[in-house]
Amino acid sequence: MASWYPLILLLHLSCAIVFVGAVCFEVLVLESLHRNFDHALMERIEQAVMARARRLMPIFVVLLFVSGFALFDIRCNGFTCIRPQFGWGWLLLLKVVLAFGVLAVFIGAVRAGLTGRMDPCRFRHTHRVVLTLMVGVVVLAKLMFYA
Repeated sequence: MASWYPLILLLHLSCAIVFVGAVCFEVLVLESLHRNFDHALMERIEQAVMARARRLMPIFVVLLFVSGFALFDIRCNGFTCIRPQFGWGWLLLLKVVLAFGVLAVFIGAVRAGLTGRMDPCRFRHTHRVVLTLMVGVVVLAKLMFYA
């Protein structure tokens, strides 16, 4: 399995880039368009974005988590990398906790979309929370290089 590590890592990073990039686009670009367009047009744009995201993002999220599990298994051999002293294993554990927070919010958003409870306000707040959590995951991933 360790010989697959570079390919699994590439898949994991690629999925993370797509997922984080989509959330960044929605928060940093799409939200800023509200000042330039009327409410009805923005609602149509957001509905189109949500429809596309509903089709694509679950695939990337599943691949992201499956590859993350594989990487965790390869690097940690279960939970043996988490030692009493603070270090790389604890950063990884915190990163995993934040990632599961992202997953919980993502599942909640998908359920809200399927049941018709995803309004524009919830859409914005959901994406802001996910972006904040994902920034935390990325910062922890980079900190792991120095632990």
